[in-house]
Amino acid sequence: MNERLIAQHRIDTPLGGMLLAAPPAGVAGAWFEGQAHHPGVLSAPHDAAQRWLAQAALELQQYFSGLRRQFDVALDPRGTEFQQRVWALLRNIPWGARNGYGSLATALGKPQAARAVGAAVGRNPLSVIVPCHRVVGHGGELTGYAGGLPRKEALLALEAAGLPGSGIEPDQGATLQARAA
Repeated sequence: MNERLIAQHRIDTPLGGMLLAAPPAGVAGAWFEGQAHHPGVLSAPHDAAQRWLAQAALELQQYFSGLRRQFDVALDPRGTEFQQRVWALLRNIPWGARNGYGSLATALGKPQAARAVGAAVGRNPLSVIVPCHRVVGHGGELTGYAGGLPRKEALLALEAAGLPGSGIEPDQGATLQARAA
């Protein structure tokens, strides 16, 4: 991935630092520090003003403040054709909703491919922006998350708090940080 990146930027979120990376066409990665499949040190220059990274940073800030429910920044992740199809489905899971691996496999026309879907979900390079945290196991149980289950729980709690009738204010930054600790 390094060879096609033109910029990187580190941001702080209520759930810890995130590394953002972009090639010319959009954001290719948004990884929490310490998450599985983090690319490590990137050779791209640090550039907070790069258009895709600046937009992603703003949209993530809005998301964590409860002011944004979907992301508009251009995306350019690298993955297999199957992974790309799974990631596209993830983007269609609405704010506050949850979906299962089996349902995603069925939507792809491959009902027996729940494990393969799970593997593709786990390799999602765009944490939060492509909402893999909204995918749960059979029966609704929380299953793996590359950023760690405490972060998954916090992201789902943030979204649940922003649903009508929850009685909870949108800005959950302090609560999220405490839950992820």
